[in-house]
Parts: sequence; structure tokens; C-alpha cells
Amino acid sequence: MVAPKILVVEDEELLQELLTYNLRRAGYHPISSLNGTEAFEIAVVEKPALILLDLMLPDTDGFAVCKHLRSRTETEAIPIIMLTAREQAADIVRGLELGADDYITKPFDMPVLFARIGAVLRRRERSLVGEAEQVQVGAVVLHPGRREVRVSGQTVQLANTEFRILHLLMRRPGWVFTRNQIVDGAQGDNYAVTDRAVDVQIVGLRKKLGAAAAYIETVRGVGYRFRDD
Repeated sequence: MVAPKILVVEDEELLQELLTYNLRRAGYHPISSLNGTEAFEIAVVEKPALILLDLMLPDTDGFAVCKHLRSRTETEAIPIIMLTAREQAADIVRGLELGADDYITKPFDMPVLFARIGAVLRRRERSLVGEAEQVQVGAVVLHPGRREVRVSGQTVQLANTEFRILHLLMRRPGWVFTRNQIVDGAQGDNYAVTDRAVDVQIVGLRKKLGAAAAYIETVRGVGYRFRDD
């Protein structure tokens, strides 16, 4: 069995060495980069199964790297876990908005990190199963395999987290999802996130859906649902 490649983007050499050592022991194939520019080039060539991304890099910040990765076809679907000492809610929200799959603050416990890595990879594996199944509710059509969303025939570009939330809601139209259920379904179990982060994602999603924004209904005091048209 081929070991999954994990790209470690970290400019603190001691931490980078510690991460690569533990990743190798856990059965992964670690690849390292000290800066964002090199990391993107490596990601395009190596197509890692997952990227561990520091935010404070010497040539740019991790937010810019994440945005660049998500904007390119070759790298848009690679899962990203942000590792950073920045623990403000605004930073967490920004990371999620840019398409990060998880956000872990330093210092962290290695068992927690590896549990998160495993959860993200399992979620990615599940998303690949049955990807040919198209979901359509009213004027909105979502195709998981092509990672494509169309509204009245027009393609809509969504960030990864927005896409997963929409897919979650559309799979069970009319069903009310709490914010915690949305986090668990789109980001993984026990993911620590604020209600505001979910609300921000929904606001962005509605804006991109345009005329179809009304399909996503707010259930006051509970959460959200996708209207059963």
C-alpha cells in the first residue's frame, strides 16, 4: 500500500522536523517546505493527500497560500489543515472562508493532530465514494464528482467548505440541520467552531447562489434547511 503524502508547510525547522518524524512513524510520506511559494509548486507536482499549513511564513501568509491553492484546478481539492499560533475567532473564520478543512492552534498534542488528519482523510475518502451521484433540488444542481454547482444552468463557483455545506443540506431537502450538525457533516466530528463561523459560511453561500439564495432557509433558534421545492 502506498503511504499517503502529506505536505508540511512550516518555517520553524525544529517543528517541521518533529512533524515529519511523527508523520513517517505513523505511516505517512511527509514532504516539507519552508515557504509558501515552494509549497504551491510542490503541491502541483506531488499532489499530496493533505497539506499541513502554517500561517506565519517568511514570504507570504498561509491565508494567501490557501487562497492560491483553492483557486487552481490542480490543487483545489487537496485537504488543508491550518496549524498556527493565531487563535483569534476572526482568524479561524477567515481560514474556513478560504476553504481550510480544519484549523488547529499551537501548541497542540500530536495525538489530537493525527486524529484530525485521520478525520479529514476519511472525510475525503467518503466524498470520493459515489461521486457520480448528482443531486438536484429545484433550480439548483450539484455534482460531487465534478465539484460543480449550477443554478438555472449557470455554473456557480464555491469554496470547499461552502460546497460541502450545500451538499449536506441538499442531500436531505426539508430537513433542519443545527449548526453543530452542519459542522460535523461538513468539517468532521468534534470540530471546534463558533456559531458565527457557520453563519458566515451560509451568508457567503447565499450570496453566491444569487436568485436561488432563498432555497436556504433559516430556522430561528435551530439552524438551517434547504427548501424542499
